Amino acid sequence: MLESRVTDAFQPGDLLNNTYRIEALLGRGGTSDVYRARSEISGRLMALKVLKTEFSGNDDYLVLLTREEEIREIRHDAVVRYSENHRTQEGHVYLLMDYVEGPGLDKKLTQGPMSADDLMTICRRVSGGLQAAHNRNIVHRDLSPDNIILRSGDPGQAVIIDFGIAKDTNPGAETIVGNEFAGKYAYAAPEQLSGNTDARSDIYSLGALLLANFRGASPDIGANPMEVVRKKGEVLDTNGLPEPFKTLIDKMTAPEPDKRMQSIDDVLAFLDDPKAAPPSVDTIDPDATVIMPPPRKAQPEPPKPANKSAPATEAKKSRSGLMAALLAILLIAGGAGGYFGGAFDDILNKEYPLADPFLLIVEKPVDAPVRAVGYVPTEQMRDDLAGLMSDQSGSAELTLATGDISESWSRDVLAALAPLADLEEWRLAVSNNRGQISGITSDSATYDRLTIAFANGLPGTLTGAADIRYEPVFLPAAMLRPILQNRADCGPLDLGSVPTVGYGPQTPITVTGRVAETATRIGLFDALRATAGERKIILDVEVLNPTLCLIEKNLPDAPESNIGIAFTVGDRDEPNPSGRFFVGENPVIDITLPADVTDGYLTVSILDVSGNVFHLLPNINRQDNLVSALRSGQDGTAYVRVAYSLAEAASNGRLAFRVDDSTLGKSKVIVLHSAEPLFDVMRPTSESALGFAEALKEHFEKNNSSIQSLDSRLLVTAKP
Repeated sequence: MLESRVTDAFQPGDLLNNTYRIEALLGRGGTSDVYRARSEISGRLMALKVLKTEFSGNDDYLVLLTREEEIREIRHDAVVRYSENHRTQEGHVYLLMDYVEGPGLDKKLTQGPMSADDLMTICRRVSGGLQAAHNRNIVHRDLSPDNIILRSGDPGQAVIIDFGIAKDTNPGAETIVGNEFAGKYAYAAPEQLSGNTDARSDIYSLGALLLANFRGASPDIGANPMEVVRKKGEVLDTNGLPEPFKTLIDKMTAPEPDKRMQSIDDVLAFLDDPKAAPPSVDTIDPDATVIMPPPRKAQPEPPKPANKSAPATEAKKSRSGLMAALLAILLIAGGAGGYFGGAFDDILNKEYPLADPFLLIVEKPVDAPVRAVGYVPTEQMRDDLAGLMSDQSGSAELTLATGDISESWSRDVLAALAPLADLEEWRLAVSNNRGQISGITSDSATYDRLTIAFANGLPGTLTGAADIRYEPVFLPAAMLRPILQNRADCGPLDLGSVPTVGYGPQTPITVTGRVAETATRIGLFDALRATAGERKIILDVEVLNPTLCLIEKNLPDAPESNIGIAFTVGDRDEPNPSGRFFVGENPVIDITLPADVTDGYLTVSILDVSGNVFHLLPNINRQDNLVSALRSGQDGTAYVRVAYSLAEAASNGRLAFRVDDSTLGKSKVIVLHSAEPLFDVMRPTSESALGFAEALKEHFEKNNSSIQSLDSRLLVTAKP
């Protein structure tokens, strides 16, 4: 446990939302802190991750926390169970999750080496949890000893506790908070250094942390960025590990993603039968990493026995003839000095170490100088590329090597780079003969020119494509409105106050409205981010549910009033200002009529998350909804109970509810004050939301002017 500070969001003893009592601070992070808390209702221990104050108003981080909430759909004992997000009256946003008691692998690491048997057990347990996540296209991206806890100290009860930067790998999904590297250097897969992540990255990280705990020491990652890059390209040292643990770690931590185990299923299969090793794949992703291990020295082919009957290939004849001619020219011209000085290296293809894959990264990050890192085949290409970088005040770290590349490789790479100079940000990644270009421009003419230039792919023998994005300096609202229209599923979404010249780089984009599901909100954010670039996005959007949205579309455009809606926990006769009720509790609902509401009619309904509508007033058992009658002679503020405690309902036959776990989520209580009764006939006590919506629409089309006010409040049901 950590000592509390006065600057902490919560202090031991604080009661959050009338439910969770803070007991201790468990840890501090860069964007959030984690507390241990106990439910005052159930007594259950929980962990609360609360965003730091400076991030609680930033939608990037709010959506990130919402994504983490969505991981509650992963049902596995090795993955901590998440609940949902809450916001306190002071504006603090926190995420509820199960509290796991036990030491973390980071603590075990400081205590010394662990046995291979225990680590194999942990590997099986954690792999099962990752399998459940990967099956839902969720990649953790940050596996390290500090986010794996051994419940009660048992390796067989290992639990992954933090999916805080987990990434959705469905098509179109992006990293939420920028594109920066997310994992911890010591345990991250090499490809993560260049922003590439998939399920194989989790496999590498799991293998690396298991190796660290076997050694009882964190990996040595170097003292500077280039050392990190170099070391990340090297094979991890597994000397001294017992079998089959050694083979498992070797196969999990191959630096090249395509040469390590390809899925968590392969890991589990190995654990079941270490003799059945999964196959390796030799194809290489050009985005796999920034740089690679030192190239291997090319090995000469062993001499072959003479075979006069076997004809030589045309390639060998051509090369032999070229060599003979060149040597003759050198001797006749007295150019031996030029030969031995390397002047003809490019022609003679001087033997350099072998690089497989042959990788080169040339990039211009935003607000940073251009740089080139990787392999080149000739001194001429090295000099040309280094000069190009120098002309743009950049740097080059290039290594001469041979590889599986075309003869025109150097010319094609330079041709691919030539059009990119006008982009604000760009990147060319080449692996052997396969390349990928990405870039951003705020100039429409540049965008059009490059789109045409790369319409047929990359130059020469390079395969691959260019992805150039157009991000204008001032983003017009017209580029955003179609996104809102396509994502709206609960009434219109609005941009609010739109700047006359459009949204500048520092101008936030604010969206208001309602959506039916959390998935809609996330999809909306991702779509806006893809168009808005790095502009701040503020989603002032309320998440309802499909039932509430159906009714919302048919509610009248009436003003709010001072009519209040109050909740009480009927079992304990305790006020419940949060409006949040847990399974087994009895919600009691009172309507507060201000002194000036003395006539007309009151209609109260609750729109249930299951798709039903319950009419609390009027209904078959309580048909009189005239305000004067409901007051029963009360002057001033009057209280009208519309949902009763179970004890009251047993004596007076009125409506009462108890929360069960069949339909949990958001329901909405709506109170309509009208000059005339809303309907010609009595509505049934319960009906479908669709039927009620159609009845509302029919009434309001005929007599909308009779509605004087509309007030509402959410009632949320959840498991404790």
